[in-house]
Amino acid sequence: MSRETISQSISIVHPISLSHGKNAEVWDTTGKRYIDFVGGIGVLNLGHCHPAVVAAIREQATQLTHYAFNAAPHVPYIKLMERLAAFIPVDYPVSGMLTNSGAEAAENALKIVRGATGRSAVIAFDGAFHGRTLATLNLNGKVAPYKQKIGVLPGPVYHLPYPSADNGVTCAEALKAMDRLFSVEIDVNDVACFILEPVQGEGGFLALDIAFAQALRRFCDENNILLIADEIQSGFGRTGQRFAFSRLGIEPDLILLGKSIAGGVPLGAVVGRKALMDNLPKGGLGGTYSGNPIACAAALATLEVMTDEHLQAWGALQEDLIVGRYERWRAQGLSPFLGRLTGVGAMRGIELANADGTPAPQQLTQLLSLARDAGLLLMPSGKSRHIVRLLAPLTIEPTVLEEGLDILEACLRQLTR
Repeated sequence: MSRETISQSISIVHPISLSHGKNAEVWDTTGKRYIDFVGGIGVLNLGHCHPAVVAAIREQATQLTHYAFNAAPHVPYIKLMERLAAFIPVDYPVSGMLTNSGAEAAENALKIVRGATGRSAVIAFDGAFHGRTLATLNLNGKVAPYKQKIGVLPGPVYHLPYPSADNGVTCAEALKAMDRLFSVEIDVNDVACFILEPVQGEGGFLALDIAFAQALRRFCDENNILLIADEIQSGFGRTGQRFAFSRLGIEPDLILLGKSIAGGVPLGAVVGRKALMDNLPKGGLGGTYSGNPIACAAALATLEVMTDEHLQAWGALQEDLIVGRYERWRAQGLSPFLGRLTGVGAMRGIELANADGTPAPQQLTQLLSLARDAGLLLMPSGKSRHIVRLLAPLTIEPTVLEEGLDILEACLRQLTR
């Protein structure tokens, strides 16, 4: 199957062609079966072709396939926003808008905070990933490959160290860097917002330091700065809770949603405090495809399945199995390249490192190939592309999860210099 008509600027992790999937398993065009620990890069928390999602898509496709909501509102959009407002675990009244993707949600959030504050500067974090659109590129805390050859990006944007037990950056170090930023680089009164991932995705599944999150929330309140939580990858049960910001003991002002919101159908959202979401003039927000009826129907079905009881059970199962395996591997000395276990709940990464603690990206490349040949798909992450992120569907059968971890164990044992 020729790929000559596809841009070579799209990087392919696994050089295969998939034909179909079911829950946590996929098959390529040769008929080979794989256990899927990629999940569409965090999109398929409910797995491939979840029956409730498929049924909702089919039913909606017989009624209304599309209408631009800003031309004439439709029922699926209205129902979904009502359901989302109830699903977001905050105490304030929630309002929002639907988008086509997480990156589009981030772009609209930047417009919203500018309109609400009259300021334009944004503070993001090292290792962050918020999208590939022009404005979100500047938010990303990594140059290669996202910012290369692009030139001047929209701003101003400043970056701080991301404090986490998973990367060794302490709360005190991050606060010191923040103090320096406002002493040397920018007046605090020019800052519109901070944007952060409660658990970094592309950055390597690093869980934000709780004390820092709470200190940052107080700082934002004291200085009339808004706080945006990017839950595009960490949300919708990925950590075992509805959203990862809950473990931090804070409430963001705006929340970015995407990926697993609609079971694999393109959809995103920006939601938050109603006064913020209503501050732009009529027509300041919207989009032709944003909140497509079929995507909304898929999202409504997704939220019906994602009860707290289900999320807690799924998250506990994955956490117990992954952490238990990892601790056994460490005790056994399975591989000299087995580094730290990162993340929280069911959102876990495994670092590959050399004996001196430096990243081992070559070994990760080996691991991806070995695992694929053995029937397991994995996804890299981290600043040096040295952390495997485990994104199996939350609905994965325990036997299939165990099988995947068996393959991962065998491949880790085979790594060489």
